Order: sequence, then structure tokens, then C-alpha cells
Amino acid sequence: MIVDTDAGSDDLLAIAFLLSRPDIHVEAITIVNGMAHVPAGGRNVLRLLALAGRHDVRVYLGRETPLSGNGEFPAELRRNSDDLTGVTLPEPTRAIESQPAAEFLARRLAELAHPVQVLTLGPLTNLAEAFSHMPRSVRAIRQLVILGGAVRAPGNLAEGGAFKTDNAAAEWNMFIDPTAAKTVFASGAPIRLVPLDATQRVPIDMALFEQIQRKAETPVARFVAQVLATNRDSIRQGFYFAWDPLAAVALVNPAVATFRPLAIEISQKAQELGRTTETKGRRANAQVAIDADRLRFRDIFMTALGVR
Repeated sequence: MIVDTDAGSDDLLAIAFLLSRPDIHVEAITIVNGMAHVPAGGRNVLRLLALAGRHDVRVYLGRETPLSGNGEFPAELRRNSDDLTGVTLPEPTRAIESQPAAEFLARRLAELAHPVQVLTLGPLTNLAEAFSHMPRSVRAIRQLVILGGAVRAPGNLAEGGAFKTDNAAAEWNMFIDPTAAKTVFASGAPIRLVPLDATQRVPIDMALFEQIQRKAETPVARFVAQVLATNRDSIRQGFYFAWDPLAAVALVNPAVATFRPLAIEISQKAQELGRTTETKGRRANAQVAIDADRLRFRDIFMTALGVR
């Protein structure tokens, strides 16, 4: 499988889960502009791979801007993602690949004899750029799991008060690059969308956090405990959810969520830019998670980390 990520802390939790599964082969990780700045995100992913002893996973950097517009996460969130304060990781043991992420994806996904699963954890810039360069590349995707959107749930742009907006419908990953999201949803790829509708059903609470802290024995499990510790206040207040980790678990075991076939469009209107709209009367272009099983998620996630 290939992971496309903007290297936020919850992205790294999802990657840590996948690296802990012996039945999952992460072939490459591509870095997209989003929570972390692309160079910093690439470096942090290399550091996590070094911690996990995964020197075989190649890392590619994407462009540092959306395909259109100038959307970006609040500066404080980006700084936290770049710096990973409170988290201990080793220095990278190797370099980033020289090939741009979109070029790698376009060529790799065109290999019809070698189908691959793709997990996207940030804006869809890299994938849309790859599809634009080589439209037939969608044919090698066995499953495209996308973390993002808010279909029947409210958006999250204003959560935490760091970003002032009247757009109450959009979710961040779609808002940052709605042009890219529109391209991907029109591509014909076999999409499983994991939106806020499902992730809000899977809170990470203090009991789960304390269990991981208490039982973490491997380097990767201890890393997960450190990341959660930096979000202790949000966890205690009930504002921290298994966003990206749920998408990773859903790729491994789709039964963790309740999926429904829906026709999804991405709004390009200024007042609701990036809104994930369910369109009635049209052919479904995605399997959409409208609910999730909190207990099943915990069992799968914690078993992989060895903290049950």
C-alpha cells in the first residue's frame, strides 16, 4: 500500500498503526501540503520510519501549494506539526527520494500488473496531480481510502477558534484544496471515504490514553503514547478523536465502519468551499462511512500496538 499524508500528529498515529501490522506492506509514503509544511513533514515521516526500523519505505515530497487558491491550516497548528514538540524521534537515516510525489504516484499507479491500496490522510493535491498527468493511473488502485469531508455532520474549520470563518460545512482536508478533491472524486477510483460523520463516533478518551501509556513497550507504541500525551488536554475535554487512525483501520478492516454508496461532490462555492455534498439521484462514486464501531476500532488499533 501507499500512504499520502500531510504529516499531522494524528497522521503519524495512523502510520504507526500500519507499521505495526506484519500483514501490511507500506511501499511508499508521499507528503502532501497540509498540516505540516512539506519538507518538515517528510523529515518527520523519515524519523518515524527510522524509529520503526523500516528503511525500505521510500518517501516522496509533493508540491507546497494547493492546485488552486491559497488555503492553509492555521499557523500554530502547522508549527506544532512541523516541530512535534514533546515527541522523541531519532534523526533520519536516509534521504528523501528526488522524484516528485505526483510523478511517482502517476507512474506507480499506472502499473496495472501490480495493483495497490492507497490511503490519503490530508488534502488530495498529490493524487489529483497524478491523475491529471496520467488519468489511467486510477486503474491500478484496488482501494482508495480517503480521510476527510463531512457529509451529514458539521464541518470543523472553526473548531478551537484558531480560524475565523462562516463556512460551517467544510472539513479541513477538502477545504485546503477543493479543486484537487473534485478531481479525485470524479476520477472513477474505488473510493472509501471516512468523513467526520464516522470519526466523531470514535473518541480517544483518558482511559484509552492511560492504557496505552501504561502498556507501551515497543518504540512505536511509546511514540504513540507520546503523541497522545501532547494532546492530553483535548483528550481530557472530550475533543480528541481517532481521525486518521480510523481511516487506517478501515483500510485494514472495513467492518470497523458502516459504509453506504453515495454520490459525492465537492463544492467550489466561496461560502461553502470544500463542502462534501451528497447528491441525490446520481450514481454513487464512493462508499461513505456514516458510522463507526468504537470498540472494534480500539481492539484492532491496540492489538497492533501490543497495548491490550
